[in-house]
Amino acid sequence: MLKLRKNYLIIGLTTLMFMTSCYTLGTAGNSGKVPPGQAKKRVGAKSARSFAPGQQKKNK
Repeated sequence: MLKLRKNYLIIGLTTLMFMTSCYTLGTAGNSGKVPPGQAKKRVGAKSARSFAPGQQKKNK
């Protein structure tokens, strides 16, 4: 009985150690937003002006 508890304790501590050592990488605060230059590259446009926030028309 004592040996069984010792095995559970070792397995539990090992599992806890692995679970706490894992972490996920988060994105920056503006997740999902792409800089104008990168958007220009994706589309293949010559100018990034139309992708800049100040150059886009507001939808009302």
